[in-house]
Amino acid sequence: MSDKIQHINPEDLSKNPAFSQVIVTQGSGRTIYIGGQNAVNANREIIGKGDIQAQAEQAMQNIHTALTACDATFENVVKLSINIVQGQSVYGAFQASQKFMSGLKNPPTISVLIVAGLANPEFLIEIDAIAFVPE
Repeated sequence: MSDKIQHINPEDLSKNPAFSQVIVTQGSGRTIYIGGQNAVNANREIIGKGDIQAQAEQAMQNIHTALTACDATFENVVKLSINIVQGQSVYGAFQASQKFMSGLKNPPTISVLIVAGLANPEFLIEIDAIAFVPE
């Protein structure tokens, strides 16, 4: 059995270049689970207080850092779950994430949830990820 990541976009579902509808991983490999990342940098400072775009960019940078630590890239991400505090701009968060995902041949599946709040009232966004690296 060969190791692979298969992106499926069935004809009967909408197509969008920003995300895939279905991803199947097969074979041996490493699955990487990245816990919820927010706008806190390595110095434990909140980046972009009150600015959803700056916070989204920091959260995505944190995911990039976690992926790099596992010898993976955004190409390996199969699932992003994005939690945005109610009243914040989903579009603004999306714009910031494109710095990391615009060049992907096969984007991950994505879920976006609008939430009442996060662990710290200054957090406007939290993103977690799942990646698969075939061996």
